Amino acid sequence: MTNDSLPSFWLIIPAAGIGSRMRADRPKQYLQLAGRTILEHTLACFLGHPRLKGTVVSLAVDDPYWATLESSRNELIECAPGGEERSDSVLNALLRLLELGAQPDDWVLVHDAARPNLSRQDLDNLLSALADDPVGGLLGVPARDTLKRVDADGRVVETVNRSVIWQAFTPQMFRFAALHRALADALVAGVAVTDEASAMEWAGFAPRLVEGRSDNLKVTRPEDLDWLRQRWAQR
Repeated sequence: MTNDSLPSFWLIIPAAGIGSRMRADRPKQYLQLAGRTILEHTLACFLGHPRLKGTVVSLAVDDPYWATLESSRNELIECAPGGEERSDSVLNALLRLLELGAQPDDWVLVHDAARPNLSRQDLDNLLSALADDPVGGLLGVPARDTLKRVDADGRVVETVNRSVIWQAFTPQMFRFAALHRALADALVAGVAVTDEASAMEWAGFAPRLVEGRSDNLKVTRPEDLDWLRQRWAQR
């Protein structure tokens, strides 16, 4: 599928998190990687894409870092207030997209602020695979390691069949109206959703998993950032 035949899409980056497991002096999305912040690299994965209609970044209300970035002056990027949970930040961003002209059937991609190693091929494969999908879906990879289910004491209860287990990555791609309804309804019902796909699942849909690269990792711990620095130094 050529660029012209890929579907147009809006992008949401929830970037209001603290990232306490990084044990850093600032939120992890603002840590430096190869001369720029992680968030800037994450945005760069999308900003040159010809099918991108616009981007909303959800920020903490007292965020002192965003305004210092060159990306803050990009005309394709708007901001929305972040919330206490990821789903709150995404809902606020969806409301901003509505103000920007998003339509009910428009595709919306949600991508982690601290996932800067997304490949353009994976992005295009996701757009191509889901272009006509009735639900939408997400990037992921099949589980490779043996998986164990444990009890409260940390003792193994059973070995899980890994052939039906996938790791969920981002971007996650759904229609504007369906995603907004799923997230809003989950919020009203008090249901905890950890990503957009889980909200859609709770609403009764079955998102499609599209296999991507395993190095599309989310920076969560210091060793993740060290790994990326070493990997990028070899480019």
